[in-house]
Amino acid sequence: MSNRAEAREILRRIGDQPDDEIDLAEAALALGALELPNADLAPYRAHIRAIVEDLAARVAAQDPARNPDADSLETRIAHLHAVIGGRHGYSGDHDTYDDLQNANLLRVIDRRRGLPVALGILYMHAARSQGWPMVGLNFPGHFLVRIEKDGARAILDPFNEGQTRSVVDLRDLLKATAGSAAELEPGHYQPVSNRDVLLRLQNNIKLRHLSAHEVPKALEVLEAMRLFAPHEPALWRETGLLEAHAGKLKDAITALETFMALTGDDHHRHQTASLIQQLKNRLN
Repeated sequence: MSNRAEAREILRRIGDQPDDEIDLAEAALALGALELPNADLAPYRAHIRAIVEDLAARVAAQDPARNPDADSLETRIAHLHAVIGGRHGYSGDHDTYDDLQNANLLRVIDRRRGLPVALGILYMHAARSQGWPMVGLNFPGHFLVRIEKDGARAILDPFNEGQTRSVVDLRDLLKATAGSAAELEPGHYQPVSNRDVLLRLQNNIKLRHLSAHEVPKALEVLEAMRLFAPHEPALWRETGLLEAHAGKLKDAITALETFMALTGDDHHRHQTASLIQQLKNRLN
């Protein structure tokens, strides 16, 4: 089986899995392999195992009998900093933020640089390997993660070496990405699903292709997204609209009909039904 075929099969299996069973790192590696089909995934998997093993070794070296804070929230955060940022040298790519490599986990591992969500996947995978609850947050414009222990919580910024972010930090960050009028809302602290993390990762690539008017490449990204999130209506709708834009009317109709079967939004159903009829008329 080719690397690309293996990657597609991994993503297809993930599409059938319950969300809480998704291995974010494995999924992100498979997505990266679609973009780099000649890459061997084995060294990347080994590197991720090394991160997990290094973190486990630091945890095991702590003696709770001698140090009551050996397993505090702050200690866990310090371990993540030491392993991901310190030992393995990961940080955000501040210089070439919009480089597509920053959203491909294979290239992120190669370069030790990436976007917030790509780095966040490494933080989440490492933390969860130790049984530490960590989730991605629905923060706009800049992916953040939240770790908790015994009711205590901290929000970490994977792009900035996993720094802990205060409410003041978050307000400043929001205004920097969403405009000076933006204010923090409860929804910004809501956890997102594993699939949503992967969708956010791929959205970065898709939007960059669309900004460059590379519709065929954007459609390839959407195809991969539909493999691991086959029941997400918005993906089928966007696919249909882009296929229509590209003049592939039959493919557009098929995608939009799938959207109709999945969505519960009556307004969008009505709009889409009208669009499908227009496309069918153009085929006649």
